[in-house]
Amino acid sequence: MSSSEMPKAFNPKDFEDRIYAYWMESGSFKPSESEKDPFVIVIPPPNVTGVLHMGHGLNNILQDVLIRYHRMKGRPTLWVPGTDHAGIATQNIVEKKLRARGIDRHELGREKFVEETWKVKEEHHTIIKKQLQKIGSSCDWSRERFTLDDGCSKAVREVFVGLYERGLVYKGNYLVNWCPSCGTALADDEVEHHEVNGKMYHYHYLLEDGSGKIEIATTRPETMLGDSAVAVNPEDDRYKALVGKNVRLPLTDRIIPIIADSYVSMEFGTGAVKITPAHDPNDWDIGNRHNLERINILNENATLNNNVPEKYRGMDVKTARKAVVEDLKAEGLYLSDKDHLHQVGHCYRCNTIVEPYLSKQWFVAMKQMAGKAISAWEKEEVIFYPRKWENTYKHWMTTIRDWCISRQLWWGHRIPVWYCDDCGEMIVAREEPKVCPKCGSNALTQDSDVLDTWFSSWLWPFSTMGWPDKTDDLSRYFPTSTLVTGYDIIFFWVARMIMASLEFQGKVPFRDIYITGLVRDKTGRKMSKSLGNGLDPLEIVDEYGADALKFTMTFLSAQGQDILIDTESFKLGSKFANKVWNASRYIMMNVEGRNIIAFEQIELKEIDKWILHRLNESIKAGDEALAVYRFNDFAQVGYEFFWNDFCDWYIEASKLSLYSKDEGEKDRAISILVYVLEQSLKMLHPYLSFITEEIYQKLPQTDGALITAEYPEVKDAWSFPETADCFSLLQDLIRGIRTLRSEFTIPPEKKIPVTVFMAEGFRAESFFTSHEALIAQLVNTDELLLTTVKPDPSGSVAAAGTGFEAFVYIREVIDIEKEIVKLRKEKDKMEKMAGQTSGKLGNEKFLSNAPEDVIEKEKSKLAEFKERAEKISFYIAELEK
Repeated sequence: MSSSEMPKAFNPKDFEDRIYAYWMESGSFKPSESEKDPFVIVIPPPNVTGVLHMGHGLNNILQDVLIRYHRMKGRPTLWVPGTDHAGIATQNIVEKKLRARGIDRHELGREKFVEETWKVKEEHHTIIKKQLQKIGSSCDWSRERFTLDDGCSKAVREVFVGLYERGLVYKGNYLVNWCPSCGTALADDEVEHHEVNGKMYHYHYLLEDGSGKIEIATTRPETMLGDSAVAVNPEDDRYKALVGKNVRLPLTDRIIPIIADSYVSMEFGTGAVKITPAHDPNDWDIGNRHNLERINILNENATLNNNVPEKYRGMDVKTARKAVVEDLKAEGLYLSDKDHLHQVGHCYRCNTIVEPYLSKQWFVAMKQMAGKAISAWEKEEVIFYPRKWENTYKHWMTTIRDWCISRQLWWGHRIPVWYCDDCGEMIVAREEPKVCPKCGSNALTQDSDVLDTWFSSWLWPFSTMGWPDKTDDLSRYFPTSTLVTGYDIIFFWVARMIMASLEFQGKVPFRDIYITGLVRDKTGRKMSKSLGNGLDPLEIVDEYGADALKFTMTFLSAQGQDILIDTESFKLGSKFANKVWNASRYIMMNVEGRNIIAFEQIELKEIDKWILHRLNESIKAGDEALAVYRFNDFAQVGYEFFWNDFCDWYIEASKLSLYSKDEGEKDRAISILVYVLEQSLKMLHPYLSFITEEIYQKLPQTDGALITAEYPEVKDAWSFPETADCFSLLQDLIRGIRTLRSEFTIPPEKKIPVTVFMAEGFRAESFFTSHEALIAQLVNTDELLLTTVKPDPSGSVAAAGTGFEAFVYIREVIDIEKEIVKLRKEKDKMEKMAGQTSGKLGNEKFLSNAPEDVIEKEKSKLAEFKERAEKISFYIAELEK
């Protein structure tokens, strides 16, 4: 084999696209026919509204690590890809595009608008798919799904009708969250609350009998036009005499009662609360308890409707607020206003202020299903990693409210309900009815609303497998194994999937739920468009390669922690990929002209046993880490083995054999190097997928693709603890001598005499003796003496270890006097810095004001300065002997 097969310079652009195409063409992403238990992941479907950001990158990288690992473990492995139609978000994008062309969707009509939306969907879907492929996602693209495809649509109808038949879907006139910009209802969890600088307005309502007045405080005076009562706490002595009386509602001709309700806080505001059942969720509850009138004062666009005095009709909320305040002042009822910071709901998509709005909507009754989902969690049928998110899950499930599932949109799953134009009959059906079952009329009109996007997403784990049809995929691959997702959709999606699966499949949709951290910039800020601190995964791939992206994100994914990165962070992965490339190329250069021996026929030396033991330990540690989703530990194990054990020690040690004159020994040495490299590439493949496949294809005697090769297993035959212990002592010896070289700035190429004294009973004596040539090579000496007799230390500096002491004779290679002067200067500097740090730690003001981590940092610095000063003192004493 010729070394020219591996170019000198590592350039991922030379092979990444080619390797991905090879995997696709070979069908490597499809599940195998193995009889083992399958490992299955369904992708959290990205919205077809844009491109993938680094959060998506992290999520899909970690899924790919799991998929590639379990695929190599021999399990039939399936990763189902797909995208979400993202109702509100996608419709907003299309409407903006149409507005830019001067077109209103209502002018275009529903059918044409949906056609336009499908075009946008196709554009974005193509981009998203290419991005996932570019970062190496090994999804089974033959099974790709879309939440609005025929199969998913069939599942949505089945569930809607099934829940309706069970009495769990109903239509009612209820208070909902209304986005006037999107023109649709929102579920509670689609409302984001932000602190807003508002005002608390104070004014009077006059008692109907003229006997007095009552002071009201509110942040929304315009809603008084829809008031049905004034409420006070029944225990509030200030108002007990007023309960049962009426007040005149200002600016209207209505009379409303004063009622008593324990919900009212006596401490907040004036203790008297205006009740507007149609525009406040708490007022809605009070209104239900007291059978109050519900007066909706808003149109769908958040302007005031015909239920208010004519003057205010058509005004938007802000204009009406100003007008009401001015009119209250004109009538002498206005008292004051004060600045008030309070939480206000905003639409999660367009950030418009959400209005509580009385509307007829479709709902799912959730409490019964939530009870099953809580029970499944309590029985550990689902497990969160990290466990802290289980508290969030439990809280949401125990405080759950019915889910508003209807949306006043055109893009999405049309609600499978029809109304007879002649007799008014409502028909809920899986298939479109031709005639009214009650009167026989064929004049039927389908409900104009669509279902909430999450109504299709909560079926994703089994709708993607072909349900409601009984398919082979459903029986083989459901339930899935693991879900990897972000904490922000634990309730939106994760909890609902568990509920839907228990309701329609009788089992949970997955067992393990891994919650990723957030990707933040180096200063800890969340990445966002507005801050301009986002990173594009494809730009990282273009600069460093997909493997650098994958390895870095995996290496930094500590469970339960956010990831702080910038572009420079990916040099970590790039350097490691370069190391793998260069080490592999070096080995391949030495393959040329050699006879590669099968591993089973190789006679192992002690150094070979050590590297196999370290490989074995690394495989075991990696398996243990990934079993509990410690991705960072999984990556670190492979990194440390390859860089430290394999490259820094084993490859260096093997040069004795590779450069020997014994041709048989050269064959033996290169054969085991190639074997360990092959096992290393397998271990690294889940997070260095492209480069390991490229190198693997060039190794002698490999067959097939690395992606489907067998992952290394822990072997008892590779356990050599005594050899590992002895080699660890040898490493201590080498490090000690190298440290002295560094301390006295002795160039690596300069040979120095070394004597190693081994104490009586030293357990590695024979190991050191048999590896004398290796020790000499690694410390660069041609005068090495291994002895059990204490040598004359004159002219040396000692490096002590457990059971041995190395005397490095440096007097001949350095200027002793000059070195002593330099060391004394450094010692003085260390002692001065130690004194300053000690003074700071003795300062009570510093200790009482500084954060704990700053104090600990100063303590560490003090210990370092003292340790360094002591070491320098030792060196000076050695040189002055």
